[in-house]
Amino acid sequence: MKKITSKIYIALVFIFLYAPIFVLIANSFNKSKSRTVWTGFTLDWYRKLFNNDVILKSLLNTLIVAAIASIISTILGTAAAIGIYNMKKITRSLVINVTYIPIMNSEMVTGVSLMLLFVALHIDLGYMTLIFAHITFCVPYVILNVLPKLRQMNRNLYDAALDLGCSPMQAFRHVVIPEIMPGIVTGFLMSITYSIDDFVISYFTHGSTSQTLPITIYSMTRRKVSPEVNALSAIIFVIVLMVLLLMNIKDLKSSAPGREKKVKHKEAGK
Repeated sequence: MKKITSKIYIALVFIFLYAPIFVLIANSFNKSKSRTVWTGFTLDWYRKLFNNDVILKSLLNTLIVAAIASIISTILGTAAAIGIYNMKKITRSLVINVTYIPIMNSEMVTGVSLMLLFVALHIDLGYMTLIFAHITFCVPYVILNVLPKLRQMNRNLYDAALDLGCSPMQAFRHVVIPEIMPGIVTGFLMSITYSIDDFVISYFTHGSTSQTLPITIYSMTRRKVSPEVNALSAIIFVIVLMVLLLMNIKDLKSSAPGREKKVKHKEAGK
């Protein structure tokens, strides 16, 4: 009985989470603009989407900002995490708590404060302010993903590499970086995801020529949801789903040899 109840509960959760997405995808193929009446299958909304210069320009802006901000955030966040890791215990705890502030702080407060900072410094809002704002809220995510990997790393490995004749830079590149690479990759992926998805901070720090996709979609949906937005949302969902599937397949393939070795070792022990 408990198993049946748990399965029903899981099914209801998945329906609650994904039913609206599937309705949106279905509406992206509906000939009618109505969200309740199905009048036939069509790809017209996808054709109009790819001919919409405003959406395509906003998408390009979003990808450029996300790529630049994520790369810079990953470099700065990794360097900051290494610096924090080598601090004394009290100082390290203090800096880590400060690092949590941008994450826990309201996006509204962060966006308004950055806008006021740029205005006070007489900096025109545009690409540079948008990228700087995205770096500001992405760096803490990289730090908090890299720090656990540094804690898991054996400190003696770096010292051993130095004893074997490696320079500090060689030891860092060949020993430390491979050990913390999973945290770096995770931090980068989180940065690019949050950057693409951000609306509030981007709204306060963007210029007239640097609108991102969330801002464009918001301006399009203030009156009524356009079917082109449905088509765009469906494409984004499919791309994210494919990326997740590919990452899971890669993880399964990489972990398969380890599992085979464990099975063989157990069989040999028997």
